Amino acid sequence: MSNKIEELENKASEPDFWNDAANSQAVLKQLKVLKEKLGKFTELESVFEEIQVTIEIGNEEQDLAYVDVVAELMDKFKSEFNALRLETLLTGEYDANNAILTLHSGAGGTEAQDWTQMLLRMYTRWGDAHGYEVKLIDFLDGDDAGIKSAVIQVNGINAYGFLKSEHGVHRLVRISPFDSAGRRHTSFTSVEVMPEIDDTIEIDIPAEDIEVSHYRSSGAGGQHINKTDSATRIVHKPTGIMVSCQTERSQLQNTETAMKMLKSKLFEIKQQEQVEKISDIKGVQKEIAWGSQIRSYVFCPYTLVKDHRTSFEDTNVQKVMDGALDGFINAFLANEFNNK
Repeated sequence: MSNKIEELENKASEPDFWNDAANSQAVLKQLKVLKEKLGKFTELESVFEEIQVTIEIGNEEQDLAYVDVVAELMDKFKSEFNALRLETLLTGEYDANNAILTLHSGAGGTEAQDWTQMLLRMYTRWGDAHGYEVKLIDFLDGDDAGIKSAVIQVNGINAYGFLKSEHGVHRLVRISPFDSAGRRHTSFTSVEVMPEIDDTIEIDIPAEDIEVSHYRSSGAGGQHINKTDSATRIVHKPTGIMVSCQTERSQLQNTETAMKMLKSKLFEIKQQEQVEKISDIKGVQKEIAWGSQIRSYVFCPYTLVKDHRTSFEDTNVQKVMDGALDGFINAFLANEFNNK
C-alpha cells in the first residue's frame, strides 16, 4: 500500500498532472482513500504495541493495576480492528463514494410518515457517530406529523459502501401513538441508496430530456431555507424520474445539487439494469408495502429488529433507532462478499 501511495504522489507532482482534470480528481480520490486506510492500520499497530509494552511493565512491576489498563486498550484495539475488517469487505467500484439516501413513506398514513422521520433520525445519528457529514437535501412534511419524504447526502469515505445495505423497504410494528384506541399498527418506508457520481464519470443527459422548474422552499429548515423561489425540481422526461433540492442557499446551488442527484440516480439504475444507454432506462416503482420489506422493526408485543436478507437480529430496538446499525451493515457486507 505504501508503494502505491508513493506512486500516486509522484504522479500528482508531475508538471502536466492537472491537464486532465477528470483523471487528476480520480488519482487524488484514490490517494485519499489509501492514505486513510494506511493511517487506520498504523493506528492499530500502535495500539497493539502499547498493549504489549503495558503487559511487560505490569509483569515486571507485579502490579495488578495494569490489568484494567490492558483491558481498556484491548477494547480499543477490538473496536478499531473490527472497523478496519469491515472496510476490507468494501470491494465495490463506488463504495468509497458519498451516499445519497431517499426516504419515502408508504402504506400507513400518518403512522408511516412518523416512521419515515424516525428512520431519518436513525441515519443521521449513525452518520454523526461515524464522523460523516449528513446534509439534508430535500423534504416534504407530513400531513399531521412526520415527513412524507426526505433526501439526505452522507459525505465521507465509504459512505455508500456502508449504507448500500439500507436500500429497500423498512417495516415498523408498534402501538401507534396516533391511535386513541391503542391498537397495533404496521407501516412502511422505502429507502433508496445510491452513490454520488463525481465529475470523473460522464453521464450524458440531453437538455431536451429534462424539465426544470423552481418553487418556493417550505417546511422545516428555519434560517437555512431561502424563502424565495429557489427550490429546484428536475424531471427526466424519458423515465419520469424526478429529483428536487430546496436546502441550498441559492437557486443555482439547488439546481446543481438536483442535477447531481439525477445523474447519480440514472447511473445507478443503468448499472443495475446493465443497459448501455441512459435512454434505455425504464423507471420501475416497487410497492412500499407488505411482502417487500428487507428489515422489520418490532416495538410490540416484543422488541426485535430483524434483517430478512441476513437473519441478523438485535433485540435492543432503541439502540438501533439511535443509529447502532453496524451489526446489520457487517452482516450484509459479509453475506455479499461470500456470495461473490
